Amino acid sequence: VVLDKPVGMTSTHAVAVIRGLFKAKTAGHAGTLDPLASGCLPVAMGEATKTVPFAMEGRKTYSFTVRFGEERDTDDAEGRITATSDARPDAEAIRALLPGFIGTVEQVPPAFSALKIAGERAYDLARDGETVVLPPRQVQIHRLELVTMPDRDHAELTAECGKGTYVRAIARDLGRKLGCFG
Repeated sequence: VVLDKPVGMTSTHAVAVIRGLFKAKTAGHAGTLDPLASGCLPVAMGEATKTVPFAMEGRKTYSFTVRFGEERDTDDAEGRITATSDARPDAEAIRALLPGFIGTVEQVPPAFSALKIAGERAYDLARDGETVVLPPRQVQIHRLELVTMPDRDHAELTAECGKGTYVRAIARDLGRKLGCFG
């Protein structure tokens, strides 16, 4: 089943809903979408869950908006502001940096992520006030393009990437390199 996951729903909740609707004993998704993300979430059930690893290896395309001037602890709009800046990039400055994000790159996942540290979800530790430091991981970014800048505070981008890539981390790192966050 390909679910058009709405904003506000976790991928785990989406799988539970699909499993219930289809009365499936087993179900799993082929890639996590953050609760603030909407879009296609492939969900496999029963014997089809064996195909999930193959789907995970495929490329994914994301459209996302970066807001300059604030950095947040979650690397998304829901987090607590940790740094601010009056600096705003222009389209030329953004385009000049994008090639550095293409290819096999090292990316530090957000502290508020589902990755596990000693058996605990990083987001649970971060929500409990613990300092979460995740090691960088290699991810593959095939394409990263600036689509438009609707105003001086926002840039809309498209990324085509492989598994394990965090679009929130791309936005965070782009803002930092542009000097738009603390």
